[in-house]
Amino acid sequence: MPQIHLDDETVARLDTLRQEHEEYDEIVTELINIYEAEELTLFHSGDEG
Repeated sequence: MPQIHLDDETVARLDTLRQEHEEYDEIVTELINIYEAEELTLFHSGDEG
């Protein structure tokens, strides 16, 4: 698994999103899923018309 370095500010922001003992990879996966869902929604909203 690749390792990434996050600055202290990013880690602090992730810590505010953590629920109980949630792992960072769970948070990042959820954020990616949200990003992809929004991107898909924006892409498909342009198809209406």
